[in-house]
Amino acid sequence: MASPEEEEEESLDQLPGTVLGTIISKLDVASICSVASTCKTFNACASHILTFIPSFHLLDIAPSIDLLRPLLPPNPYLKSLKLDCARLDDSAINGSVAEKRGRAIHISDLEVLLRGCTQLEELILMFDVPLFLRHNFAQVWALASEKLTSLEIGCVSSVMVTELLIPSLGHHRSPDHFRPPILPGIQKLCLSVDYITDTMVSAISSVLVSLTHLDLRDAPLIEPISAYDLTNSGLQQINQHGKLKHLSLVRSQEFLFTYFRRVNDLGMLFMADNCANMESICLGGFCRVTDAGFKTILHSCSSLYKLRVSYGTHLSDLNLVSNTHLKVLDLRDCKHLGDVALRSISTLPELKILLLDGSNISDFGLSYLRGVINSLVSLSVRGCKRLTDKCISALFEGSSKLELQQLDLSNLPNLSDNGVLTLAKCRVPISELRMRQCPLIGDTSVMALASMQVDEDRWHGCRLRLLDLYNCGGITQLSFWWLKKPYFPRLRWLGVTGSVSRDIVDALSRNRPFLHVACQAEELGSNQWDNSFGLYTHDYDEVDELEQLLEEGEYIDEEMEVDNNAELMEYLPL
Repeated sequence: MASPEEEEEESLDQLPGTVLGTIISKLDVASICSVASTCKTFNACASHILTFIPSFHLLDIAPSIDLLRPLLPPNPYLKSLKLDCARLDDSAINGSVAEKRGRAIHISDLEVLLRGCTQLEELILMFDVPLFLRHNFAQVWALASEKLTSLEIGCVSSVMVTELLIPSLGHHRSPDHFRPPILPGIQKLCLSVDYITDTMVSAISSVLVSLTHLDLRDAPLIEPISAYDLTNSGLQQINQHGKLKHLSLVRSQEFLFTYFRRVNDLGMLFMADNCANMESICLGGFCRVTDAGFKTILHSCSSLYKLRVSYGTHLSDLNLVSNTHLKVLDLRDCKHLGDVALRSISTLPELKILLLDGSNISDFGLSYLRGVINSLVSLSVRGCKRLTDKCISALFEGSSKLELQQLDLSNLPNLSDNGVLTLAKCRVPISELRMRQCPLIGDTSVMALASMQVDEDRWHGCRLRLLDLYNCGGITQLSFWWLKKPYFPRLRWLGVTGSVSRDIVDALSRNRPFLHVACQAEELGSNQWDNSFGLYTHDYDEVDELEQLLEEGEYIDEEMEVDNNAELMEYLPL
């Protein structure tokens, strides 16, 4: 006699494949993958549909190789693939890359790649290009497809880049030697180099005539000398052909606290002369540039929609009168930025993303943002030490129709459960909330978020997809009661301190298999291009392992839990 499961699958087999295909094809990628896990019939139908999807982007769950195999080449429809590889091994990759695991990539591998991919349009090489390859580097790149418009290299010497673009600077060149232009069609160039230098910037700006997007980042191991550094003269060479729309020059603090010490306000003035049509500018590590220098850039670039300034140690205020179209403003690690700057920021009607990490703003200063809070999608005040619980009411009390989805309140020593209760009471519809390294945040905050009502359907904590509570001082085992079903039904990323109880953390991971639980202080991230929520269902076993662990422990006081719930309900809206 057939089991109920077998009878159900047989009934599904009676449905026409075209009907199933039509229904499932209406779903997004994540939902299709969920459907594929329900039964063999749906799995076969979903696998067939996935082979026709040109862009497969799925980071919320880790697909198996059996589900992934139909998508891989020689699939003629696939153009873009981004996924979580947690359940994959080397067998998922065919060809020379898997065979060379643990071994250095040789120049011949790059030659094979460029020679074989004659229609290549975009190339990302996320490995070190060793200096000993410099004499063959330019010769190999001569094989690159003429259709190549976007190139990103993870780590390469600035000397190699310069000699690639200007062969006369290399060694052993004959005066009569002629070589056709290298990378003539490049429009987007992203390089991580040892040093950003005047010579390299000049070579890029003069040779790449079609360049519209330039992203340069360095991380010096020692303080650079003048010949291996960027100066005012180098900035004057940028955008010689007038086509550049996006510029990023960042000196990373990864190995050494170092800055562009040879650039000042005069260099910003030189660059501003060629940047009138810029749409996006990112500047990191310009420690000698003051408010005047940055205001010169802002005044010249009236079309800016994105501005990023990091480690601008002399930046304290911005004049944004000419930049009303700014949508992204990233001012992280500008430690002297204060409340006066917030008054200028409040005049930006189209602002969507505002990042103020490590700045000197206060609770009162945040009240200036009332004018833009309704348009903001992402706000970060991580590490702004002067902020207290009052910053929540300063931002949100009395506001309506909020669009805020991402809020970072991490590393605020004076933020407590009272601030989170106010946040829940204001019904802010956030989907990503980070409160790591907040010593006063505890169980009451988790209960408040779990019980928060946002939508008309009145689900508990229905919006949160990411919650980072790593190293919050008041989090105990009680919080894990509220992290169980049915609370936080859309939660996909959770950061906690593993020392709370490793067994309970592991049980929670098994109880909610689509929940990424991080305990090692890693930064959490969710799928940025998939805005769907609540996509996954799971049949739990009758024996709830997490609940069993919690009940067996001696650390839950039921009377305390009832008292906490009663106190919580006084603050939360009905």
